[in-house]
Amino acid sequence: MKNVCLSILLVYVTLVTAQEIPPIQVFTPQEYSAEDQNWAISQSSEKFIYLANNKGLLEYNGDAWKLYNSPNESIIRSVLATERLIYTGAYMDFGYWEKDETNRLQYTSIVKENAVPVIEDEEFWGILEVDGFVIFQSFERIYIFNTQNSSFKIIDARKRINKIFQVNSDIYFHEIGLGIFRIENGKAIMEVPSNAFGFNEIINIFNQQGNLLLLTKDNGLLKYSNKDPQENSIGANRLLKERTVYSGIKLADGTIIIGTISNGIIQISEDGELLLEIDQFKGLSNNTVLALFEDIDGNVWLGLDNGINVINLKSPFRVYTDKLGQLGTIYTSIVVGNYLYLGTNQGLFYKKRDDTSAFKMVSGTNGQVWSLDSIEGIVLCGHDNGTFIIENDSAKLISRIKGTWGVKQIPSNTNLLLQGNYKGLHILERNGGSWVYRNKLEGFDISSRYFEFTSDSEVLVSHEYKGIYQIKIDQGLFNVTNYEKLNLPAGIKSSITTYDGEVLYAFGEGVFKFDSAQRDFKKDSIFSKELSNSKYLSGKLIADKTKNRLWAFTKNDIVYIEPGQMTQKPDLNSIAIPEDLRKNKAGFENILHLKNEKYLIGTTTGYFILDLAKIETPQNEITFNSIASYVGQNPKKYLTVNESPKLSNAQNNISFSYSVPIFNEYSHKQYQYKLVGLYDSWSDWSTSPEVTFENLPYGNYIFQARAKVGNTDTINTLSYRFSIDKPWYLKPLAIAFYIMAFLLIGFIMHYANRQYYKKQKNKLLQKKEQERELEKLENQKQLMEFKNENLKLDIENKNRELGIATMNLVKRNELLNDIKTALSKIKSIEETKKVIRLINNNLNDSNDWKLFEEAFNNVDKDFMKRVKTLHPSITPNDLRLCAYLRLNLSSKEIAPLLNISHKSVEVKRYRLRKKMGLDHDKSLTNYILEL
Repeated sequence: MKNVCLSILLVYVTLVTAQEIPPIQVFTPQEYSAEDQNWAISQSSEKFIYLANNKGLLEYNGDAWKLYNSPNESIIRSVLATERLIYTGAYMDFGYWEKDETNRLQYTSIVKENAVPVIEDEEFWGILEVDGFVIFQSFERIYIFNTQNSSFKIIDARKRINKIFQVNSDIYFHEIGLGIFRIENGKAIMEVPSNAFGFNEIINIFNQQGNLLLLTKDNGLLKYSNKDPQENSIGANRLLKERTVYSGIKLADGTIIIGTISNGIIQISEDGELLLEIDQFKGLSNNTVLALFEDIDGNVWLGLDNGINVINLKSPFRVYTDKLGQLGTIYTSIVVGNYLYLGTNQGLFYKKRDDTSAFKMVSGTNGQVWSLDSIEGIVLCGHDNGTFIIENDSAKLISRIKGTWGVKQIPSNTNLLLQGNYKGLHILERNGGSWVYRNKLEGFDISSRYFEFTSDSEVLVSHEYKGIYQIKIDQGLFNVTNYEKLNLPAGIKSSITTYDGEVLYAFGEGVFKFDSAQRDFKKDSIFSKELSNSKYLSGKLIADKTKNRLWAFTKNDIVYIEPGQMTQKPDLNSIAIPEDLRKNKAGFENILHLKNEKYLIGTTTGYFILDLAKIETPQNEITFNSIASYVGQNPKKYLTVNESPKLSNAQNNISFSYSVPIFNEYSHKQYQYKLVGLYDSWSDWSTSPEVTFENLPYGNYIFQARAKVGNTDTINTLSYRFSIDKPWYLKPLAIAFYIMAFLLIGFIMHYANRQYYKKQKNKLLQKKEQERELEKLENQKQLMEFKNENLKLDIENKNRELGIATMNLVKRNELLNDIKTALSKIKSIEETKKVIRLINNNLNDSNDWKLFEEAFNNVDKDFMKRVKTLHPSITPNDLRLCAYLRLNLSSKEIAPLLNISHKSVEVKRYRLRKKMGLDHDKSLTNYILEL
């Protein structure tokens, strides 16, 4: 099984051709956001592309796809773009789309608007326009619509109408089984009966020198001349008979593109010779071609059973893609004699020039190829394994020194070659008509990928990590006598080369020329502009001796200089093709002159052919696609493109979409914009075809946009004026309201201030009054305190007086009692009694009590009243006893005051307790003191 699979693979590889094809752009259903099948294609006057898709009408502006859903949700089968309208045909309906003021398409059904009586389940597969009439074709009928008065003519078919065709100004249609009819004055006239072309299904009809050329489904091309269809004796007819044809168009250059059911497309010349055959393996995304269309720029659009493809037939590029990975990354190439050689990371491959056969590997060259050089017609291959001599399809290893970077002939001795290797420099010598390894240049072991002679004995070697070395070699070329590192920075992906007699060194800071007199490098101002700073990708310089051109590769361009035609100043040219499209191996770029203005450029996936003669300076225009404003997360409101709207302040988010309708795979479009009134300078170049401004302040604005395709600016600059209204709170009415409100607020504040200060004044007056009252009260308080203090002093004085008086009475009465006691002991009775009576009178003197009572009441004037009130039964003598008890006098001290004995006082106290109703355990003295 393994051997069978290998055999099948080998057979398949031998069938694979090395055909260089035009660039192809592939659009998948996921990219254009619609369904897979596309039935018809057309282009508007503004160069937009329209396709009839299963889901609706597709529009492509060169940057973005837009889908307009079918009005009745059916498949759109046909489309035709005219000067102003886009006509479409679908299930039981046909009509036209027209752009409104916002550049969005709006649909009008001709069937509904004109009450056209279509047949049940009728679908419209073809649309043509001629002399003010639009013709819609279904399988059952042809409807001729007069665009001037909207009238109709209907041609009914007896058999199925397969397709409708336009040849110059004549309209033809094929009725299966009957023949080909021509429409004349709204009627069908038989042109070619069906039996004349063998009942073949006609796919298209072309004009060939006044005759009809019929493209059939299964029988190739038939020429109808003098009412006699004849098989066209063309080289491609045999191939066409092996294919099932579904579509075909004749291009502006006279060639014919034919779409097949399962084999992609075929291009044949006017003479019928096969020019090009492309299928899915060679680059198409699908082999079934449902529709073909040539746009204004000569690109061929393919509506496929699954996706959309664009073939850039007029592109200056032709691409060979290594689909099977047979070649690998191409590092070098050379043409010698009748052979083209490609050196890759997998080996050395070859094929004959101008031959479409597959590349084959040169036996024994498996592995990394670094260089291919032609020395006097002999090809030397620098290889990881050493150095090979290549003769046609064979290789001979002449040096086993690992890693040969390249080989150069020594200027002073054409029988010797200098080769750079991983470890230094080596010499090859011609011996008997062949080349053999001679020796290593001892004394220098640094990798020598790039080296150039400055004299017979001096060589410059460039190392991207170490810098440039100047090497001196002895006369016999056996030893390096001296080498020094020049004072110039090393550079990643740097290189040196000789161009026009000058040694050039290129790295990130620019291109430098070697000055042999000063033995130093000086910066070249012209070429450095393209190979420094942000443009720098690789310092690889390639000298093309046949055209005297120097090539280099930047991030966005392939650049070359050549001698000026009118002046000694060299011309600097650039081809805008960015690195992501070129797919070069950075630092190992390679370019090979083939013939005329054609160059082969190796890539990581194959190579492409550049034809400088086909490079044109484009004249492109940039157009607005849509302008929309929106508020927050609300849906966008599309604006009129040709007016200068005044937007409300809430609509201060605005987006612009624009494009340049260019459909080349290798076209590099960039855009710039500015918003005068906010950003007055141009933005940086960007690939984005849209911009959004959010939260713009009110004011007047001018939005401008421009583009460039490659390095050529568009011929126009877009301009759009708009203004954003002031917010409601800044409008005159609001300002008048603010003024009135300000005045009112001022008046209210003035009134409030007056009231406030009035209240404050009243508060101050009230406070002063209160302070005066408080002060008065304070004075009164102080006065009262003074009075109380005086009263207190008076009371204290009276208490002292009362105490003194009481003590005096006590002492007096005690004295009188003592005297009385003493006198009672005297013998003379009469005299004694007389003295005792005098003493008793003094002891019972009521005046003493009155004086005491007055003094007591001055001190405690309410006591007597309280006692009398609480105990009405108390006698004056009891009150007297209470007064003495109030003074906290003991019974012993009270007895002299009452002129009774101590025991009698106790009796009195007992009686007083009973009158007052005191409990036995309660102290009489305490009770009286607490009253």
